[in-house]
Amino acid sequence: MTENAEGDLNSNLLHAPYHTGDPQLDTAIGQWLRWDKGMYKYLERCFSDFKQRGFVVGYDTRGQVTSSCSSQRLAKLTAAVLLAKDVPVYLFSRYVPTPFVPYAVQELKAVAGVMITASHNRKEDNGYKVYWENGAQITSPHDKEILKCIEECVEPWNGSWNDNLVDTSPLKRDPLQDICRRYMDDLKKICFYRELNSKTTLKFVHTSFHGVGHDYVQLAFQVFGFKPPIPVPEQKDPDPDFSTVKCPNPEEGESVLELSLRLAEKENARIVLATDPDADRLAVAELQENGVWKVFTGNELAALFGWWMFDCWKKSKSRNADVNNIYMLATTVSSKILKAIALKEGFHFEETLPGFKWIGSRIKDLLENGKEVLFSFEESIGFLCGTSVLDKDGVSAAVVVAEMASYLETMNITLKQQLINVYEKYGYHISKTSYFLCYDPTTIKSIFERLRNFDSPKEYPKFCGAFAILHVRDITTGYDSSQPNKKSVLPVSKSSQMITFTFQNGCVATLRTSGTEPKIKYYAEMCASPDQSDTALLEEELKKLIDALIENFLEPSKNGLTWRSV
Repeated sequence: MTENAEGDLNSNLLHAPYHTGDPQLDTAIGQWLRWDKGMYKYLERCFSDFKQRGFVVGYDTRGQVTSSCSSQRLAKLTAAVLLAKDVPVYLFSRYVPTPFVPYAVQELKAVAGVMITASHNRKEDNGYKVYWENGAQITSPHDKEILKCIEECVEPWNGSWNDNLVDTSPLKRDPLQDICRRYMDDLKKICFYRELNSKTTLKFVHTSFHGVGHDYVQLAFQVFGFKPPIPVPEQKDPDPDFSTVKCPNPEEGESVLELSLRLAEKENARIVLATDPDADRLAVAELQENGVWKVFTGNELAALFGWWMFDCWKKSKSRNADVNNIYMLATTVSSKILKAIALKEGFHFEETLPGFKWIGSRIKDLLENGKEVLFSFEESIGFLCGTSVLDKDGVSAAVVVAEMASYLETMNITLKQQLINVYEKYGYHISKTSYFLCYDPTTIKSIFERLRNFDSPKEYPKFCGAFAILHVRDITTGYDSSQPNKKSVLPVSKSSQMITFTFQNGCVATLRTSGTEPKIKYYAEMCASPDQSDTALLEEELKKLIDALIENFLEPSKNGLTWRSV
């Protein structure tokens, strides 16, 4: 069991192919039941009213057809463990988007919840995403304490294998209809132009990548007054084999959007919306006048969302609304475009550590202090408009993009043209993200330790090639040269490596390790002021800096690193 950068609890044992009756499968399910037992032990310790408030369980559509070890089966086993201990369980009777679980935890006032999903990972994977009573993914100390309780559970309880309890126990409740109705009602809070939506001539294609998203995106479009988006027939129904895509991750871009783009061209639809298999992320593509598709990056979409959500707030706010009460959030490896918008418009912008668990927890804190959070995001196409859910949400993001595009269409402006408008007003933010593979943990550690002792012991580099470094922040050690006390404002995260360099030319670059994969990732962004509009020059400067970063700091040839294969 491992924790990744976003707070998911993933099962390595379940990465093996599923075969009913196979000893390996039995071992994997036995391990799963240990986790459920450990979860129960920790929650019982934390909540005296656990058996009154209950627990939420949701699941996606993973699991090979020939196997009984699907996400649904694992969800039933999780529910059975808790039901056997007289805990009320809200078990969805059908697959749901991941955002429905944190939403249900808050709405039903449950102590916690889990979503059985591996999101956009390969088909062989499955995992556990855990949410606390505040509706956000678990953070420390809960993650570590749950793991301790799991380690104490050597064997699953007798009877844990019996998932018949979910059919017979009076403590099992199905929240599907109630939560779906409440969620769709809450969507109205971020719908600002319903009448305009009902009249738009724009067409939209939606692909759910063989996952859970189809029905829920259709309902969301209905709530916003739209005609239904056109589904990609080969991908609209659940298929645990993800048979039409090499990789079920819409973030990979045009190569995995082939079917939806071709359908959009056939149907004369200008916008393609792609939710990942558990519908918590969103990719967007737009057909340009020259016949070429523009697939937006997560950072570019965030620029559009940030502009849109603030513009809608300004136009709909009450007379006594205070811009000083408004916040937007992003993870520290994401674009700084929201910071630029905030500085110009007068609202607050905050950064968190990578992973939506940090964003969700911070949103909860802000709401409890009477603040309003309009928009939050992470660069890996994870977006949250409003605060009804405290996790990224591809369903609401999809319909908000549709409304934004329909509004802009009335002025003959495309999404790409509006993105340029945003950059021209607030400054161009040009970013590049990629990674190297490294299967040797010792090599990874030595790369980062070299940066901490670059020219001499305990000295970070002052230059990267020809590029002067202004500030260094090391989240692993808690160092930040930009702070008066040299201590990072963001929490220390010793379990992973992450160093951020701010350069004198306005570029910000971060090197970090992945929580679940053998990767060293880099994130680089050129943050220009509004008077710097020569994008070719900015792009060239960014390219040179990235080349220097790779050559001087990562040294791929010397360290045996493998470049990302696209």
